[in-house]
Amino acid sequence: MFKKICLTLVFLFLTAIDTYAAGPITPGEVLNLQQCVEIALQNHPYIHAARETVRVYESRIGQARAGYLPQLTFESGYQRIGAASLSGVDVDPYNRYSNSLNLNQLLFDFGKTFNQIQIQSLSTESARADFRDVSGQVIFNVKQAYYVYLQAKMSVDVARETVNQFQQHFERATAFFETGTRSKIDVTSAEVNLSNSKISLLKAENTLRLARVNLNNAMGLTNAPAYEIKEVLSYAPHNISLEQALKKGYENRPDIISTTKKKEALEKTVLLNQKGYLPVLSGSAAYGYLGNDTTTDKNWNVGVFLTFPLFTGLSTKYQIDEARANLNVLKANENYLLQAVSLEIESAYLSLNEARERIDAGKVIVRQAEENVELARGRYEAGVGSSIEITDAMITLNNAKMTYITALADYQVAWANLEKAMGEN
Repeated sequence: MFKKICLTLVFLFLTAIDTYAAGPITPGEVLNLQQCVEIALQNHPYIHAARETVRVYESRIGQARAGYLPQLTFESGYQRIGAASLSGVDVDPYNRYSNSLNLNQLLFDFGKTFNQIQIQSLSTESARADFRDVSGQVIFNVKQAYYVYLQAKMSVDVARETVNQFQQHFERATAFFETGTRSKIDVTSAEVNLSNSKISLLKAENTLRLARVNLNNAMGLTNAPAYEIKEVLSYAPHNISLEQALKKGYENRPDIISTTKKKEALEKTVLLNQKGYLPVLSGSAAYGYLGNDTTTDKNWNVGVFLTFPLFTGLSTKYQIDEARANLNVLKANENYLLQAVSLEIESAYLSLNEARERIDAGKVIVRQAEENVELARGRYEAGVGSSIEITDAMITLNNAKMTYITALADYQVAWANLEKAMGEN
């Protein structure tokens, strides 16, 4: 019984280790877009850096609040003292000791510490908005890489279909040539087209491999195990007006929120520097002793101090000037950012509409190209069509499908870009 319990515990321990050591993706796992985004948010180094930056600013709030708390220090000293040789006094060297416990407390500083806390709080809110901005960019990169991967995957399927069609055409041309109804040039032409389609398939497969590498990079992964993505590109129209998109962008964009918080922090900084002309009231207390080898004197003191900055070399003036200049720079950058956001949203919106129109047109072109292939194949088998006619029809169908797939991918990427531009990631 004891042996069984030990084996069970060992098994559970090894299972826990294996689970802990497992990566974000297990070999053969089937991923969808949401899972890819979650993996990126957990593993991408940009996310970790932005998160730690927020922690930096949060710690600065605590540093600012420390100004309200008492400052307690302990000092201890030791000296070995002897008379100088030129003094003419014969005194043996002796030891001198000192220990003191000091307490200092800020009593009133006309809101300087309070302003410091507000500044750091606003800076932290700005850092959190920057974290959202970084997260949005990472999410967009994953979506873009994901849709490009789906495009490459569907392109491989189309390339394989094209190879199969040219293979069938080659077999038909060979059969017709053997029966004497077609010339050798039809067989040669079909064989050349088959070889070209196989080369196109190899290129499409390599593009798919590169797309997987880019998707892994977007998720912040290196040496990711093999996984599957069964999803295919689809079309679901998104109904939103340009005015709605612009309104959402101005309200939700994290970079706009970050800039607003930075502007408020700089306004507080100007106010803080102006208070540099004001005095500071503080209190102190100390207890300790000072002595040598033979005597020890204890001492203590309690006091209140009012410190006036009578002249600081005009440093306060220049600090105020610097804060105001930084505020003006930020206001100008804020105006530029609003223009850039408007441009980004309008560009993404136009790209979305353009891709939608290409999808609608692509559906018609693919259907027409499929009909054209069937007609050309029927004419060829009936002996009234040429090999060139059926080859052109199949190439046109291949190009039409590739164009339609590209439009689907462009539409999804344009929508993802518009979501990012509106700050909705």
